[in-house]
Amino acid sequence: MTTSVTVLGLGAMGQALATAFVRAGHPTTVWNRSAGRDTELVAAGAKSAQTAAEAVAASDLVVVCLFDHRSVHEVLDPVADILVDRALLNLTSTEPRGSRELAEWAASHGMNFLDGGIMATPPMIGQPGSSVLYSGSRSVFDAHRTTLESLGSAEYFGADAGRAALVDFALLAGMYIMFAGYYHGAAMVRTIGISAEDFGDRASIWLAAMTGSLPRAGATIDSGDYSKPFQPLDFTKAALDTIVSASRDAGVDLDVIGAIKNLVDRQVADGYGAQSSERMFESLHPRDDRAA
Repeated sequence: MTTSVTVLGLGAMGQALATAFVRAGHPTTVWNRSAGRDTELVAAGAKSAQTAAEAVAASDLVVVCLFDHRSVHEVLDPVADILVDRALLNLTSTEPRGSRELAEWAASHGMNFLDGGIMATPPMIGQPGSSVLYSGSRSVFDAHRTTLESLGSAEYFGADAGRAALVDFALLAGMYIMFAGYYHGAAMVRTIGISAEDFGDRASIWLAAMTGSLPRAGATIDSGDYSKPFQPLDFTKAALDTIVSASRDAGVDLDVIGAIKNLVDRQVADGYGAQSSERMFESLHPRDDRAA
């Protein structure tokens, strides 16, 4: 079965989403605030709408992929009456509180709202490895799951519309911090004539091997028992102190590695040096303050 889909917003990601829907055989209508972004999509079989109202009226599932939370309201507020009883999917990068606000707004106008976080770059959409996280209306997710899987694997995180965005941003936080760590290392080795590209070849293998330990680290954090360290904080502190010294000698700023050292130093100063290095998590989110 096919579902009629409208895609509002034809930036790089919006074009990728629309292309995936067209390739999967779904009647797809596209619209963008500035003209000229839909030429290739129309050639591939999509229908171009002249107005947002025309685009929304054309389909059962309306997918929004715009610049930010404000732009979503700028486009949707004038066509709210047309969206009544339709399925609305927001794939704009929106903060969790913004996703929840959109869910409340949609409910007040009689819409069925689903929010999503895209864990893929535009070229990955519709390809193996592409993933989209969803939260909000379970009925929309279930009714359109096959259509959504045209974009990548689909995972539902619950009725709270902000949950998918929170998981999305948490994963992105890990990614950006990992990249920043690589940039720091690349700056260090440049001082001895190793290119960032060559260092990238080496770092990608090393980091991939290290990420295999994340579930084990997570189990330790969830247990709250740091008394059986694989690597104690005292050892990690000594290593970081040395890395910081080497970075200074190389003339590399400490913005990245200094933040990690600060987490460890706080735990050691509080008397936890003999405990597992995973305990630095408690400097970020103390257990007593953690939500159930």
